[in-house]
Amino acid sequence: MFSSLIHQVRITSPFRMRNDLHLVRKAWHMATGLLGLAVYYNSSLSIETIAVALLVLSLAAFLVEFVRLRNENINMVLMSVMKPFMRESEKTSVSGLPFYALGSGLTLLIFPEKIAILSVLFLIFADPIASVFGILYGKDKILPNKSLQGTLAAFTVCYLIAMVYGMRFSNPNMNLLCFSLLAGMIGSISELCSRYVDDNLSIPVISGTGLYLVNHYWIHVF
Repeated sequence: MFSSLIHQVRITSPFRMRNDLHLVRKAWHMATGLLGLAVYYNSSLSIETIAVALLVLSLAAFLVEFVRLRNENINMVLMSVMKPFMRESEKTSVSGLPFYALGSGLTLLIFPEKIAILSVLFLIFADPIASVFGILYGKDKILPNKSLQGTLAAFTVCYLIAMVYGMRFSNPNMNLLCFSLLAGMIGSISELCSRYVDDNLSIPVISGTGLYLVNHYWIHVF
């Protein structure tokens, strides 16, 4: 395992490829999401205000992406500044940042607070952890760039997050267990859908939709 880890972390590579571990990017992904939640919980800002701020940030980020991809000099400067967090493919395509803000903002705006926060937690943790397991152990492909091992990791992470988060609002019981198992399935499916839509958008929005339907029409936990 250790030799595999060393092989995947290519320190000398100018930019990381999608199949690199790229631990700095994953740490940044989790840290920025947790920072956003910390701001919400430790301020008087409403969830709607946070959502709108994220949507404005997303729009601004898309505009920056539009400009940099059409101006080689600006692109070179921004890529050099953001190099530790960027992939090779993002030299000539939209990066994940605007989708991260868009997915989180839409989720916080559309869904009830507890469902929205849970969906954003799926994005913060399930996406990078599933990627790590898929890169290190993903021997059984179920879709291009998607493995059974990565999907099982996403399921496990989402299940555990739903259980721990759910226990903030209710005692452990069969309803919470069943809801968490379904949440794990929903989260892992949303991660698989990132084959077709950027995962920063697909994971929170698809998870939010599924969790809302399960919670509202079947197993009421929140």
